[in-house]
Amino acid sequence: MSRQRYLEVNTDWCKGCGICVAFCPKNVLELDAADKVVVARPEDCTYCRDCEIRCPDFAIIVVTEKAS
Repeated sequence: MSRQRYLEVNTDWCKGCGICVAFCPKNVLELDAADKVVVARPEDCTYCRDCEIRCPDFAIIVVTEKAS
């Protein structure tokens, strides 16, 4: 059974500090015009969880679901 993974961003919690952007090894994340994090290149994400671990506001999580 395979698993589907993706990044979920809670923009209400994001304060735009850029820590996640700086630490992403694949440059998946960017800050938008409102200084909120966006997943700009999801196809490049390796789900290393660096963004999730380093976010001081708990605004990013890696979601893993069972694929049917």
